[in-house]
Amino acid sequence: MKTKDNESKRVALIAGASGLVGGLTLRSLLDESRYGTVIALVRKPLPTTHAKLTQHVVNFDRLAEWTSAVPVNDVFCCLGTTIKIAGSQEAFRRVDYEYPLALGQWAERNKASTFLLVSAMGADALSRVFYNRVKGEVEAALQRLLLPSLHIFRPSLLLGDRLESRLGERMGAIVMKMLRPVMLGSLRSYRAIKASDVARALVTAAGSSSSGVSIYDSAQIQGLADSSL
Repeated sequence: MKTKDNESKRVALIAGASGLVGGLTLRSLLDESRYGTVIALVRKPLPTTHAKLTQHVVNFDRLAEWTSAVPVNDVFCCLGTTIKIAGSQEAFRRVDYEYPLALGQWAERNKASTFLLVSAMGADALSRVFYNRVKGEVEAALQRLLLPSLHIFRPSLLLGDRLESRLGERMGAIVMKMLRPVMLGSLRSYRAIKASDVARALVTAAGSSSSGVSIYDSAQIQGLADSSL
C-alpha cells in the first residue's frame, strides 16, 4: 500500500533493468530517498522485490499501448544489446534504436520531466561503424522530441559482472586497467568505467535541475558519480 509520504515523492520508470547498468540503476533508484515509486518495464519478471517497486511485463514492440497508473517524472532508458546476442543488424537496431525512441515518445506524450539514455562512446549518426551509427541515430532522434530535459550518457568500456559472457569486453577490461594510470588529460574519457558508477551518475543527473540536452563522456560520468558520494 502506498503511503502519503510515497505519494509526495517522485516516480521513476526504468527500461532495461535486466542488464548490467540497468540492474544497478534499479538498485540505486530503490535506495534513493527522493523516489517513492519505481516502475520497471520488463519482458519477463525480475527476481527483485521491494516496497517501492512495481513491475510491468510489456511488449516493447507495442509500447505506445502501455499506460501508467501514476504520472512518471523521470524515465531511465538502459536498453541495449549486441549484434551477436541480437542475431542480426535488424534485431540490434530494433532494441537499440526503435525501443529507446518509442520510450522517448512515450515520455514526451506522458509529460515526463526527465529522460536519461545510456548510449555509448563513439556514438555518431554519420559513423561508418554500424554500432556507433545506430547509437548516434537514436541520440539524434531523441533530441528532436519535446523532452524538457534529456541526459545522454556515453560510457566507455563498462566494468562489471554480466550474466552473459563477453570475451572481448573481459580482455578489454584487463588491458584498460593496465593502462589506466597513464590515461590522463584528454585520455580520461577513454578509461574503462564501473557500471555501478554509471548507474550512480544516472540517478544523480536525474536529481539536477538542468533543462535541454546534456551529453556526458566517461570522464564526466565519473565526475557525476563521485559527486554523489
